[in-house]
Formats: sequence, C-alpha cells, structure tokens
Amino acid sequence: MMNKNTFTTISLAKGEIHLYDFGAIRLHAYQTGDPLSDEVFVVEKDGKGVVLEAPCFHDSIQALEGYLKDTGLEIAGLLLAYHMAGATLLPQVKRYTTHRAEEYGHSGGGKALIDNFTATFGESFDNTIHTATDYIGEGMVTIGGIEFIIRQTEEAFDVEIPAIHAVYTHMLGHDCHSIVAGTGHADGMISQLKEYLEKGYDLILTSHYTPEDLKDAQTKIDYLEELKAIAERCGNADAFKSEMHRKYPGYSGENYLDMTAGFFF
Repeated sequence: MMNKNTFTTISLAKGEIHLYDFGAIRLHAYQTGDPLSDEVFVVEKDGKGVVLEAPCFHDSIQALEGYLKDTGLEIAGLLLAYHMAGATLLPQVKRYTTHRAEEYGHSGGGKALIDNFTATFGESFDNTIHTATDYIGEGMVTIGGIEFIIRQTEEAFDVEIPAIHAVYTHMLGHDCHSIVAGTGHADGMISQLKEYLEKGYDLILTSHYTPEDLKDAQTKIDYLEELKAIAERCGNADAFKSEMHRKYPGYSGENYLDMTAGFFF
C-alpha cells in the first residue's frame, strides 16, 4: 500500500512536484502554489505521461512545461475534467474529455468560475479554454499505454487509475471547507466517498489538495453530515458560518464556506 506521505519533493520555479514511485508507474503531483491551490497530476509509464487537469495560471504552466521538458517525458495526452482553463499548456498535445465536461467548461458552471477568476486575478490567470481533440465516454480508456476508468459525475467526470489503486475527484480536503451546493449535493458527495471506502483506494487525488487517503475520506463524510445538521438548525448564512467556524476552527477554504452558505441560505 502506498502511503500518501511517501514521496520525493522537487522544487520548480513556481510550486513543487511530489513524486510517488510505484515501480512500473510514477505519479508526479504538481502543487502549483497558485491562488486557487490547484494541483495537477502526471501519470508516467514507460517514458510516456498523461497530464490529469491543467494549471490555469501562466507561471504554473511555464513551470510545468519546463519540468516535463527536463524529465524528457513524452506526453501522450491531457485528460481534462473539472479544470478547462489554461489552454496554452502543451498546445500540440491531444485533449481528452467528455461532452459533459467540455460543456461545463465552455458554457456551464466551469465557465462561470473561469469568468469570475479572470475578473479577480487579471492577466496572471490563463482564461483560454481547452477544446477536445478526442471525446471519451464512461468506462475504460487507454492513453499512452495507461488505463483509466472514467466515471461520469453531475458536472464532469472522476478518474480511477487501477494500476496505482487511486481515484481522482475534484475536491476532498479533509481539513478544508468544500463547496456544497445544498443537501442533495452533500448526500451525493457522501455516497461517492462511501464508495471509495468500499473500494479501498490507496490514494484519493484532487485538484485542490495534496493526495489523501481513506481516513481523510471518512473525515470528510463526518464533516458533510455535520454541515447538513448545522445548516438545518441555523436560520441564516451568518449563523451557519459562525457555527461552522466554531466546529472547525482550523479549516482553510473560507471562500468555499461563503459559497456553501450562499447555496444553503
């Protein structure tokens, strides 16, 4: 079993790589250090790599491209789910995504976020949007000799990586607030996390946090159950946020908590 803390750190011009070695496969987890705490993953096998999600700030894109060039990895494709901005990354490389994820990024909730981040961060944010070269569907897909299982979600898709017993989803963050768009959304997240527990994944990868494990998944289930209970007994957004602060004093992601309060109240 791979421990989430067993990695080698490589510092880049912006952010750092946490390199996990599984033998036949290596996982390069890129902590961009950008204002959104974005995390990007490169799965490597036999000298080929697949980039899972893309950085969306220009300095992170340059740092990742420089790193990939230095390692000599041949990038077989970008696998794009929830993060569709940052299209200047590796322009010659194939883009794999689902119709639903592309719609999310081009005209749905993902596009609304991209517009918001453009207004907030200005020119440092790369708001160009990826366009698919190859559409994929639910189930098994092989890119660069690596097998991935695509699991459709409400917004886009999650990715299972059987060879390293890992799954990628948009957000977890065991000590970070999450964007929860109401009770139904919380219940959906809980059932998804319970499925991860049943499958016994070694690592849970997310685009806003370092790799986590099943103990972290259970922590997040407990958080979501508590969040629902607090929302039910609070009469307004301020009371809800105040109670959440009291219950989870050390949690990051204050802007996510604000968004959750907006959905519930």
